[in-house]
Amino acid sequence: MGFIDKIAWIQVADGAVLSTRNVGRDVFYLPGGKREPGESDVDTLVREVREELSVTIVAGSAAHLGTFEAQAHGHPDGTMVRMACYTAGFDGVLRPDNEIEEIVWLTYADRGRVSPVDQLVFDELLRTGLLRQRP
Repeated sequence: MGFIDKIAWIQVADGAVLSTRNVGRDVFYLPGGKREPGESDVDTLVREVREELSVTIVAGSAAHLGTFEAQAHGHPDGTMVRMACYTAGFDGVLRPDNEIEEIVWLTYADRGRVSPVDQLVFDELLRTGLLRQRP
């Protein structure tokens, strides 16, 4: 069984985590995306966040939060996603770009609105006290 290799940015403020919704989708995803050949985790993080949210990740501030695995949303059963998650500072103003239609701040109460792998991240953020239960 293969894995979809993804990197995600975890940006938490006031007990809510930044999430995005792609054009035509009804599920929210943590910002980030798939690694290109030869890219490091941080290279992928910087590129994907710039493409999706028009901000620049401060590469030296990136810290690994954890790696999570789950069934890939919208893919055939057995297709798994492995997502390495990083916190990092950024420069610029967040705004949706390219395929991103909406940026939202979600709490644990929104867990059912995100992909299965993101749900695992929400569980970890709640466990560590970074994510609040209710809006």
